[in-house]
Amino acid sequence: MMINYEQLISISKKVMPRNNGISKYAMTMAEAMKNFEFNTVNRIAGFLAQTAHESGQFNRIEENLNYSAERLQVVFKKYFPTEELAKKYARDKRAIASRVYGGRLGNGSEETGDGWKYRGRGLIQLTGKNNYSSCAKDMNLDILENPDMVLMPEIAVLTSIWFWDKNNINRACDTDDIVWMTRLVQGGKLGLEDRKKYYEAFKKELTEIK
Repeated sequence: MMINYEQLISISKKVMPRNNGISKYAMTMAEAMKNFEFNTVNRIAGFLAQTAHESGQFNRIEENLNYSAERLQVVFKKYFPTEELAKKYARDKRAIASRVYGGRLGNGSEETGDGWKYRGRGLIQLTGKNNYSSCAKDMNLDILENPDMVLMPEIAVLTSIWFWDKNNINRACDTDDIVWMTRLVQGGKLGLEDRKKYYEAFKKELTEIK
């Protein structure tokens, strides 16, 4: 099965009838899917479901780091174990990213600011210097030196397709395993019910045009 631009727009409007922003990404997505073996209902539905969740129905392609002190202690408890520390960083997006992502994912220490420079961007949040570096090399994109390029619609799609292919997420789609799929995308099960809802809805619509 292959899907084209018009079909992507049509099924997305049925699954997400309100405030759906896929139109700016659909042309690149349809073309890229042909080149990366998105050729079954499960594979296409899986990618659309995960990216729809990650991007807030294709309306947000940059990680939201505007956390209150309370939310920091819920979402990033490991990095903000005390209320005092959380209050120090609250609402400071650059400082939060530098602390949470500093010293891992190929980033330098918190002080280097790499965590902010290589924060999550794209339809699937490409995060960390290692991912930016590897994607830049594989896709011939200048995103390591210019990470904000990932905020461009075409690059937001291509980096997400790259991440999907690099981590062989289609294998989870082939077994119809939304939990495994989510773990490969997100590292856990955050937002699983929402992802599952999208996945089943996209599968239904895709089956009807197959």
